[in-house]
Amino acid sequence: MGIQIQQLLEKCLKDWKKICHLDFCLLGENNSVFVTTAEKQLPSPAKIEEFRSGRALCMANSNLCLYKISAGSGGNLPDLLVVWGTGESMATIGELAVCQIESLIAASSEKQDKNTFMQNVLLGTFSPVEIFNRAKKLHISTTARRAIFLVETRQSRDENALATIRNIFSARTRDFITSVDDTGIIIIRELQSTEDYEDLSETAHMLVAMLNTEAMTSAWVSYSSIAEDLPHLSESFKEARIALEVGKIFYAQKNVFSYNRLGIGRLIYQLPASVCEMFINEIFRDETLDSIDEETLSTIRIFFQNNLNLSETSRQLYVHRNTLVYRFEKLEKKFGLDIRTFEDALTFKLAMMVSDYLKHSKKEEN
Repeated sequence: MGIQIQQLLEKCLKDWKKICHLDFCLLGENNSVFVTTAEKQLPSPAKIEEFRSGRALCMANSNLCLYKISAGSGGNLPDLLVVWGTGESMATIGELAVCQIESLIAASSEKQDKNTFMQNVLLGTFSPVEIFNRAKKLHISTTARRAIFLVETRQSRDENALATIRNIFSARTRDFITSVDDTGIIIIRELQSTEDYEDLSETAHMLVAMLNTEAMTSAWVSYSSIAEDLPHLSESFKEARIALEVGKIFYAQKNVFSYNRLGIGRLIYQLPASVCEMFINEIFRDETLDSIDEETLSTIRIFFQNNLNLSETSRQLYVHRNTLVYRFEKLEKKFGLDIRTFEDALTFKLAMMVSDYLKHSKKEEN
């Protein structure tokens, strides 16, 4: 909250200076400058501390007024306002500024309380009873339908991506944009009764497109199943994280991953590594998938994408059909699998996916 409220207050002070031609400064604990519109001399530290400890809410001299800000007390927020200038209206302007500052800090604090609450809900910190009680105090609906979107970019703590996402959902006051670690941005989206998984897919693809054009970054977006109430959001958060990890391992050519459509990748992801290694040894024996050159692997992937259609694959690769046949016959001699047949193609496809999973697992261990 600190950075956001600081930017907001800085803008307000600059706007006030343009309007009333006075200078403003907000002081925090230890008389540190929070934001200011001018580098002017402050009252002495002793004078400021005397004012802080006294009962008066305002102190003035010939060229400045000092005000207490009650909403900022006791935290890393401003608790004093200095106004420099002269004129009969200066005192009134200062009082109005204090009211506005206190309102902004209070609103920001409430937003932060809600954000912290939702983070704890995602992490499963609260029991269902605690969720209902706390949500009621914060005026958050417990029965609204929601879904979790998890956005990850190549750069951790991507401020441009975060700003773009906040801008996209700026009109949706019941949505929450937060994070619980450095790995991604979490969007908790409240859904209308008519919205379904097709709408979630459209939102996810829109996020990828907007981040690409507005933030100039590639992104992966996963989304959970729909949670019917607030206590189920922690499970939805787990689903979104699983969908993102499984999607990046097994479906690297895609940018959007739905927890409800993870396919074979979901099954492999849940298998013990020992079982996966046994399967790979059975298929490749003394060889490994890495022994296949990249050109052949690319050919195999395109062949699978074209549903084992030799003619379409040769057309896309600009190679003769007999060249493909030759490559696949070499593969058959090496592994004993003719991927032109459905059963052997399925076996080889599974072996490729399992190999990707094992590589990922070993990378995570290191």
